[in-house]
Amino acid sequence: MSKPLILITNDDGFRSKGINSLIEALKPLGEIYVVAPNSSRSGMSGAITVKEPIRVARVWEENGIKIYRCSGTPVDSVKIAINQLLPRRPDVVVSGINHGSNTSISVHYSGTMGAAIEGCFNGIPSVGISLKSFDPDADFAQAEKYARIVVSDVLKNGLPNGICLNVNVPDDEDVKGMKICRQASGVWSEEFEKRVDPHGGSYYWLTGYFKDHEPDSDETDEWALKSGYVSVVPCTIDLTAYDVMDRLNKRLNG
Repeated sequence: MSKPLILITNDDGFRSKGINSLIEALKPLGEIYVVAPNSSRSGMSGAITVKEPIRVARVWEENGIKIYRCSGTPVDSVKIAINQLLPRRPDVVVSGINHGSNTSISVHYSGTMGAAIEGCFNGIPSVGISLKSFDPDADFAQAEKYARIVVSDVLKNGLPNGICLNVNVPDDEDVKGMKICRQASGVWSEEFEKRVDPHGGSYYWLTGYFKDHEPDSDETDEWALKSGYVSVVPCTIDLTAYDVMDRLNKRLNG
């Protein structure tokens, strides 16, 4: 039987340290195809390119690993990989390793998780992996270790249809283990810093900070990361609020 086919992507670009660490972590597990943006596409969520062509180029091939750069978004990378580049349907889609965590509501903004969710849309077991560090030269050793553990399990046991995993690794040398968590309740308190360009025109930089609404709950991904654990959140792509349907039906239809 052929080795598992692993599709790797990210939102930091195909040259990032995180994606190269992920390749090293997963290459013992199967045949690797990397299709990733040609530069950083952070914060792209599920964005796709519809008003201009997407260009793809193979940049490296050796020992069962093929790497392509894509002019589009992380989701574009997954779409075009599945539709045009891969020799067969991948056994797993893995997005990351992202520079910076993607906990709580950040999952909705994250290009890393947007790519994992796209894999999930296509019925492929999918995992997004992030490291809680924005340092370009961060130590990815622990993230590599836990990426291999989680992806090995997914390849062996699969995931329920419509479910993908959001994995976040603390920036610690000694990680305590893994916690299966729920998404923390929180919000980004956003501010825009106004500046003036040399021609007198105004422009704005998005700034702000994350406010955790339940910092003492030991059930959340935010708590797990702060406490030295890898957080693993199973995410569903079905956004239907089933518990509200009957009540809403009675209100609107009598």
